[in-house]
Amino acid sequence: MSRAGRRAERLVDAADARLPVLEGGSLLRKAFPDHWSFLLGELALYSLLVLILTGVWLTLFFQPEMREVVYAGPYAPLRGVRMSAAFDSTLHISFDVRGGLLMRQTHHWAALVFVAAIGVHMLRIFFTGAFRRPRELNWVVGLTLLVVSLAEGFAGYSLPDDLLSGTGLRIAQGIMLSIPVVGTYVAFLVFGGQYPGHDIITRLYPVHVLLLPGALIALVAVHLILVVHLKHTQWRGPGRTQRNAVGKPFFPQFTASSGGLAVIVTGLLVLLSGLAQVNPVWNYGPYRPDQVSTGSQPDWYVGFLEGALRLVPPWETNVAGHTLMWNVLLPAVVLPGLLFTVLYAYPFVEQRLTGEWRIERHLCDRPRERPVRTGLGVAGAVFYGVLLLAGGNDVIAQTFRISVNALTWVLRVCLVVAPVLAFLVTRWLCRALAAAETERLAEGVPTGEIRQSLAGGYETDHEPVRTFRPGAPRRPLTGARTGTPTRTPREPEPPGR
Repeated sequence: MSRAGRRAERLVDAADARLPVLEGGSLLRKAFPDHWSFLLGELALYSLLVLILTGVWLTLFFQPEMREVVYAGPYAPLRGVRMSAAFDSTLHISFDVRGGLLMRQTHHWAALVFVAAIGVHMLRIFFTGAFRRPRELNWVVGLTLLVVSLAEGFAGYSLPDDLLSGTGLRIAQGIMLSIPVVGTYVAFLVFGGQYPGHDIITRLYPVHVLLLPGALIALVAVHLILVVHLKHTQWRGPGRTQRNAVGKPFFPQFTASSGGLAVIVTGLLVLLSGLAQVNPVWNYGPYRPDQVSTGSQPDWYVGFLEGALRLVPPWETNVAGHTLMWNVLLPAVVLPGLLFTVLYAYPFVEQRLTGEWRIERHLCDRPRERPVRTGLGVAGAVFYGVLLLAGGNDVIAQTFRISVNALTWVLRVCLVVAPVLAFLVTRWLCRALAAAETERLAEGVPTGEIRQSLAGGYETDHEPVRTFRPGAPRRPLTGARTGTPTRTPREPEPPGR
């Protein structure tokens, strides 16, 4: 080797020592699964990037103040109306700043897509069992990311100080007051005095633009570090074992496809913002404590809390001169706390009950292979769906000309009965699908040709199965291994290298 070649090799070795990214090209050649279901997390990541960029732009024009001003802008219906400086600056961004309305709506749509992408990504993780050892910590990080994004969305939704967001803040204050003993103190401290106070927008602003975004970025960074360190899960298939990962290398194939997805997500969000109006605050008007918008509905991600508040009967208890508002405390404090506690604990509880807590799992389960887990997940989704519908029971009743009281009682019954039925039906479907798949794999696929036997009977010809869904079992059929369902055959792993 020439002197120049040896010098270049020493420089590369030195760079590898200082920057492990270059060590043997391990990170650049890291394998990423190419199945579409593994792109859901990237949708959340790129929506977050759009959120950050548009949010930084909006901070240049928004005034987080509650001092009273008189509107004198171009929107004629509100001229001469008294409003907060926050609402006035929101109208200024919408009507006076070039491209301001597009940026506002892009920011809002990106927030809706961001939370939705996290939720669907968590569902994919849940139904495929990708939360099991050694990825329990990543499940906790992802769930915390969801909680922080809900808080971030509500804080940003409240900043314009319009009549709709002010109604949401009024509900939040009622939830604080329902907390026994300390509720009044919490509400007083948050709002800086008696409701509505003069400080809530000023206090929400740094929370929305500094504290919670910092937490989101930190959680995303931890999540990505864990993904790189632990490697991706993958569907079962030829050449895929618990000890390897098969897919596109990070550079250049995955980088190109992921970069294209980022451009598509950004373009669709901007297009959606230009075509579909969202949060037209000028129609709601400035917030006044003595008014409530007709048919008020929050953003979808907190709609389940609204529905829970509407479904719980007006239960109250007086104890030593103090009133416990069960109709607010149970649906808005106890229910979310219990729900997220169960979600945080689920990976550890399931692995203990199935005896898998000491076994590392790098291959995804198909939902039909885990009928109980899939049934629980569908039951939870149905429970959430009923609460979401209940959050708009007044609009539904008015649209379909039915009694809102009757609809509320129907939804109360569904909240109890529908998840149970969903669990039983889903478990039965999973077992039926697994049995049908096993039979199809063992007997083959009918060719459509019928033969007559010597005895006079008729037989249908079959041919071996040649097309397989991701993760589907293949021949030869074998018994289930430890920690897998006994009813579903699993493909044997190739010998380890």
